Amino acid sequence: MTQKLTVRLVGRDLPGAECGERGEYRDVHVAVQRGPAPEAPVRADAPEAVFTFEVSVLQAPDGTPDFRGPHVQGKRGERFFYLTWGELPSGGDFTMFRRAKLWFADMPPARVAAGRMAGSVGLTDGEGMPVCAGVRPPEVVWEAG
Repeated sequence: MTQKLTVRLVGRDLPGAECGERGEYRDVHVAVQRGPAPEAPVRADAPEAVFTFEVSVLQAPDGTPDFRGPHVQGKRGERFFYLTWGELPSGGDFTMFRRAKLWFADMPPARVAAGRMAGSVGLTDGEGMPVCAGVRPPEVVWEAG
């Protein structure tokens, strides 16, 4: 049986539209990645970035939840989604320069079963750059949606 899970992630503390040691990145935006492309980019000087998307949840042969859909990346048992960072000049194309990976396995199973998941995450690292690599609790906080 397939269940739908609505994920709502609020990103706070964005790094700004220019970042890097010498401001090498300009017109910086963050987006949730859908397949290979950014979806709903938000300028990185916004007060917050809110992303809402749906995934399908099936039961894997071992009884654990298995996540599917265009926002889902990775192999079974290691599924995640990306927040992708890129430059998006007015009228131009999104040019990715880094990504952050957030794992579905970090979401509390009882809340996944309820069909709604809300989370919050800080989007600036200790050096003033967009957060990247693996982002796990306590950096991301998952709660009932």
